Amino acid sequence: MFTKLKTPLIYLILIASLGFAIFHFFLNKQEVKNGQQQSTAPLFAASFPNEHGENKPLNAYQGKIVVLNFWATWCEPCREEMPELSALHEAYANKNVVVLGIAIDDVNAINEFTKQTQVKYPLFAADMTGMELASNLGNNKGVLPYTVIIKADGTVHKTYFGRISKDLLEKSLLPLL
Repeated sequence: MFTKLKTPLIYLILIASLGFAIFHFFLNKQEVKNGQQQSTAPLFAASFPNEHGENKPLNAYQGKIVVLNFWATWCEPCREEMPELSALHEAYANKNVVVLGIAIDDVNAINEFTKQTQVKYPLFAADMTGMELASNLGNNKGVLPYTVIIKADGTVHKTYFGRISKDLLEKSLLPLL
């Protein structure tokens, strides 16, 4: 009788072990990575040039609610969401909210882009350093656009992979106001 149960029992133990391993090594880390334990210190310690080449320290935005959008001029979904990000930036400017765009591009690419597309929020050229910052803030997929909402106390509130909308961001911002 035990011999008949031994094979299914071994499979059951293997499946349970595999499930535990997947949870422990992948899902559990994902929760910590996307949670509020991510440090924004490297972000606020950084300085990047704006579209005019003027180097600007990002610590000027500490103490504000920051909608941080990682993007690139060659990224179609990034360009599509910019009018909504501009509208959000204008609508919430008097509520201690700022939208910032960190481009995975150089200054010249951003400068050319802004000649053709009006953007109402600050843009910064970070090249590949921007991807490192995005990764530190939870972008473990290397996806653009990637948006991070940072609370006024400097902790990460929410992160979004891919194209976002003004409505979605407003739902995330309302509890912080």
